[in-house]
Amino acid sequence: MTETMIGLGIRASAMSLDVDGTREYIERALCGGATSAQVQEVITLVSGTGVHSFFEATRILDLLVTEPDGPPWDNERQRLWDMYVGDGGYWTTMQDEIPGFLAALNRMSPEAFEAFFLYCAVPWRLHNLTDLTKELISVAVDATPSHRYLPGMRLHLRNAIKLGAGRSALEHTLRIAAAGPTPKGVL
Repeated sequence: MTETMIGLGIRASAMSLDVDGTREYIERALCGGATSAQVQEVITLVSGTGVHSFFEATRILDLLVTEPDGPPWDNERQRLWDMYVGDGGYWTTMQDEIPGFLAALNRMSPEAFEAFFLYCAVPWRLHNLTDLTKELISVAVDATPSHRYLPGMRLHLRNAIKLGAGRSALEHTLRIAAAGPTPKGVL
């Protein structure tokens, strides 16, 4: 089932937009015993890969418009930071891979900062799939030839290993990703 869900994630991602392949993999998943909630969780998870352009463009904007010794955050920005990022955990790991993004987003748009956390957390609050399956799907989508987002792949690879993914599962995931379809788009 995990292999099918990885294949679905790759095809449903914005990087592939493979509508026919998405349909095929949804049918495979359902015929293989997956629930509609599990399939929707994969779709919701991979919809978040569109934020990668958000990460990179926000960091560029911040670099170009923020004075190095600019004013400190206002109380609202600090409150949001404390509420969503805090002093450690997952978001610290993300900052290691995508340095400056969270702070830049908070500076540029507190509204988008809060919305980012609310949206990206949805598939991680659901428990229709294991966290390991979600990490393997994320590794695969970030490693597809049509995407290749190394910061995200490293982040999800590290998380998958922490959750118990072995070498063979990771190699298999990367083989599935390498065979992903070329972007077809929607006409």
